[in-house]
Amino acid sequence: MRLRKCAAAVALALTALLGLLLAPKPERSAPRDTAYAAAVDAPADPDPDPDARAAQPPTGRKADTNADTDTNTERNSNTERNSNAQPNSNADAPAEGSGAVVDTTADTALTFRGLAFDTCQAPPLAAMRSWRTSSPYGAVGVSYGGRGRRCPHQPHLTRDWVAAVHRMGWQVLPVFAGSQAPCVRDERRRVAVIGVSPGAEGQREGNEAVERAWALGMARGSALYLDVEAYDVDDVACARATLDFVRAWNREVRRRGYVPGFHSTADAGVLHMERARLAGTGDLPSAMWFARRGAEPAVYEDLYDEQVLNPYAWRPKRRIHQYDGEVTESHGGHSLTVGRSMADAPVARIRP
Repeated sequence: MRLRKCAAAVALALTALLGLLLAPKPERSAPRDTAYAAAVDAPADPDPDPDARAAQPPTGRKADTNADTDTNTERNSNTERNSNAQPNSNADAPAEGSGAVVDTTADTALTFRGLAFDTCQAPPLAAMRSWRTSSPYGAVGVSYGGRGRRCPHQPHLTRDWVAAVHRMGWQVLPVFAGSQAPCVRDERRRVAVIGVSPGAEGQREGNEAVERAWALGMARGSALYLDVEAYDVDDVACARATLDFVRAWNREVRRRGYVPGFHSTADAGVLHMERARLAGTGDLPSAMWFARRGAEPAVYEDLYDEQVLNPYAWRPKRRIHQYDGEVTESHGGHSLTVGRSMADAPVARIRP
């Protein structure tokens, strides 16, 4: 009898133990990564106000003596990034990771579409006022800085002049004529050629371009056009030095919150930039102002028929065609010698 009771007790104990072993275990949540959770759960920052950002002074830095280092993989500064920006369409765009920089110039950058003129020397305000009401032009190209300027003496070009023409309704296309290619064709420009450190020089002159633009009342978000006269693009050493200079200038201008543009002859500097784009080179201009004389554009679409540029490159709102130059015109009793252009591209933001 006692043995039967012991056996029954042992059986009950074994059954209970077996039930515990076979019972499903409750799920336990893994500890949450608090750092990741904070990043995911944090509210998104609101988009910055482009006008408020433009009113902030650009931040400068000393020139980097190592700026000649090739930086094809460097991407555009965040100052040009915008979630609503439409990048340049590019049928020949290299694959991701090839070193190409997608143009991320924000569509919120101020742009102008229409006829523009440029002069070697900024005209007096009386001429600008007369031309505004009697000429077909709506934008003016202003040579505002650079050691390669043909007209360094600018008696009218001040911050007050820029503000006054802007109040008249003019849009401003700032042109910076910096150092020129070592193989520049115009002998008059050979006194201002790129030296032995193209990258460092480009960075330094990019900084100068921004500082001068800011002093004239041109805010962050303004387009600044680097003017490079015609040169021999098939001279390998010269082309390399020029491209290094241009890319370093672009990087610095972008870093400071401005939009780098490029002004050159279609069959020289512009052809060179297109070749660099096809090769997947980064840090190229965001807007292209090409000079090809003798073919006045009749309609906007003609801007995208330039033979040295792929029709899907540098668009939309990224091109200017200079179709004539050194032409004397008279409007409202004031005569000026001008270059004529059709534009659909970024212009300067003028601070109030």
